[in-house]
Amino acid sequence: MSARALSFGAIAEAYERFRPGYPEELFTTVTAYAGRPVRTALEIGAGTGKATRLFAGHGVAVTATEPDAAMLAELRRTAPANVTPVQASLEDLDPRPGETYGLVYAAAALHWTRPEGRWSRVAALLEPGGVFASFGGPFQLADPAVEEAVRAARAPFLDSDEVPSPDGTTPDAQMQWPGTELLRSPLFLDVQQSVVKRRLTLPAADYVGHLSTVSAYLQLPQPARQLVFEAIAQVLPETVEISADITVHLARLGSA
Repeated sequence: MSARALSFGAIAEAYERFRPGYPEELFTTVTAYAGRPVRTALEIGAGTGKATRLFAGHGVAVTATEPDAAMLAELRRTAPANVTPVQASLEDLDPRPGETYGLVYAAAALHWTRPEGRWSRVAALLEPGGVFASFGGPFQLADPAVEEAVRAARAPFLDSDEVPSPDGTTPDAQMQWPGTELLRSPLFLDVQQSVVKRRLTLPAADYVGHLSTVSAYLQLPQPARQLVFEAIAQVLPETVEISADITVHLARLGSA
């Protein structure tokens, strides 16, 4: 697992404070695709529990796996009783024989898993006919002028703060990753991609707080990190409009 993947623990409290939760429409999208009640789920890379609480709040028994101890500690602080936290990456999981789930999902976390054996590991965790879901998306300034001002302020420190597509899929491609990989996998059927629209309005300070939880900035030395946040804060209006659409990929375990 890359250094970027394991950089979040140091800012677990900020992650919980500044990262947005997930809307009800996301749960509806996943369960409508499942076509049957989802009673058990395993979450890959649960972080502080943003998506965990959405699914658990609907009565799903969630096994929330997360490799970073500090992130998992933050999750435990708010997790309801039907959540079982487990410190493990997808690669480290060692389920008991026959232990499977109706849903396996990842919320803005699948790109941190290793590509080798990814889909066979996920498939082994699903019950017959079980569903896999991956969802996430960019957190973008909606005003192009503000976006350009922030890009210019960031440029001396970072060329980009985005995580590139793991398989090189371009942003304008009709099918985005991981749908591209799921379509190629013989283990999954009925691959679907949809978008849950999400718009947010944030105080400028909260937008900078969100940036403080982004892996690209966490990789900078602390002095440079402080300087780039100050430079960005100087070009922001009092409040910013955010486009934070959630791209959802869904697939069903094929028959053996």
